[in-house]
Amino acid sequence: MLNRLTDSLNFQTEALKLRSERQRLIASNIANADTPGYVSRDFDFATALKTATGQASTGPSGLSAPKLAMNAANPAHLQRNGQLAGSGATTDLAYAPTTQSNLDNNTVDMDRERANFADNTVRYEATLRFINSSMRTLNTAITGQ
Repeated sequence: MLNRLTDSLNFQTEALKLRSERQRLIASNIANADTPGYVSRDFDFATALKTATGQASTGPSGLSAPKLAMNAANPAHLQRNGQLAGSGATTDLAYAPTTQSNLDNNTVDMDRERANFADNTVRYEATLRFINSSMRTLNTAITGQ
């Protein structure tokens, strides 16, 4: 029973980390919309989540997951499944698909980036609400109220 609760929360935690990383990438793309030669970056969230949660046995296809790793200064740092706590997917980011060409070789499509930003924000909030709801339910079950 406890494993199911832990697995569910670990899944949501990984999703939250990846949503946060994707939001940072999209914000970086938007900030560099006027930078000549800037190439927008992104990753496939579903593939990254499968990789981060250990559900993918093969390498990702297409866009890949971000590097999410924790630097360990002490070998006694907490471990999870034989890996450092906080460690996740270790593949490189991919370039976002180019939909339009600019004279300055900038590949940022502001319409796509704004849509991705709004979509990722809504999904980030939904993940937070799910975690809060799970914690509230667990607290209610523990206290018996």
